[in-house]
Amino acid sequence: MGFDRYVGIDYSGAEYPETPLPSLQVYAVQGQNPAERVSPASAYCGKSKNWSRRAIALWLLDLARSGLRFIVGIDHCFSLPLDWFHSRGLTSWDMFLQDFVERWPLHSARISVQSLLPDIRESIDRSPEFRLTERWTQAAKSVFSFQGPGAVGKSTFAGIPWLHFLREQAGDRLHFWPFDGLDIPLDRSVVLEVYPALCTGRYPRDGRTSHQHDAYSVATWLQDMDSREALGRYFHPPLTPQEELRAGLEGWIFGVG
Repeated sequence: MGFDRYVGIDYSGAEYPETPLPSLQVYAVQGQNPAERVSPASAYCGKSKNWSRRAIALWLLDLARSGLRFIVGIDHCFSLPLDWFHSRGLTSWDMFLQDFVERWPLHSARISVQSLLPDIRESIDRSPEFRLTERWTQAAKSVFSFQGPGAVGKSTFAGIPWLHFLREQAGDRLHFWPFDGLDIPLDRSVVLEVYPALCTGRYPRDGRTSHQHDAYSVATWLQDMDSREALGRYFHPPLTPQEELRAGLEGWIFGVG
């Protein structure tokens, strides 16, 4: 596929967008080298050794502007179930992103998912639990799951506004898969949703924390599949035309198919 860098990000929806968190981990790999932890530069996080959600977004934006062609897998859902679109009269992912950040501006300073959780729960009370891609797996959690092991609700609601930020700021440098289509232009970097549990068992833990190993495994798996010339097939899961249209709104977990 010709990527210069492979990036895995283990995400968290805890605290505030500007809060450095040990549960936010970034690993990257170039060429055939092993994946390594990326530490935040002082320009992003000051003296902290940990990333914040805001810092990760700024780093990805700088990476998009650098000219390097990269692929990044981020561990949170990129959208909500189809019925949410119908209930809000939304007909595209871009409309969804705009509507989402206007309702829940979780990229703004000192706003947390926890503080907005009563409104979120009330809004989604009658929504279907699962997207199609989650129904195609045995273990993926609902985007509306906010408590317990593997819950992705908080990270999803905290992360979606930063996708909107990157989409606005990076322009056509980034291809958000599958929303921008299943085929990847040769001059675009790729941002996609991942579920680390699909690949963490392939690689030895080697003393990494669970969050570090999730990010490491995603970056390593992307590199590994590309080196085997197998990465391209994952961009085309076996969907019917109707399912493909649905995935263009709900999103899809890369590697499920």
